[in-house]
Amino acid sequence: MMAWFFDKLLNSDSDKQDPRLNLIAADLKNLPPVTIISAGIDPLRSDGDIIADKLKAAGNNVTHQFYPGVTHEFFGMDAVVVKAGQAQDFAVAQLWKGWAR
Repeated sequence: MMAWFFDKLLNSDSDKQDPRLNLIAADLKNLPPVTIISAGIDPLRSDGDIIADKLKAAGNNVTHQFYPGVTHEFFGMDAVVVKAGQAQDFAVAQLWKGWAR
């Protein structure tokens, strides 16, 4: 299904190398601090791990917060998923931390 979504995003095969769409192929040096929030039950979980590792290898400050037992779209479900509220609070704290620089 992910291939279907990606196909709808691209105008041509060359778009697959556009660094805005293919972060693995992008130059990720000298970026501001990055926060990645990942869910345990997510088809994109490994993507979060891969990009966090690539960002760290490029010398960036990366915080990768993992929430086991929740699904891909958990972040907006704070009314019924406790970890969603925790993730939102974490994201807000990271934003405040970044703005204080």
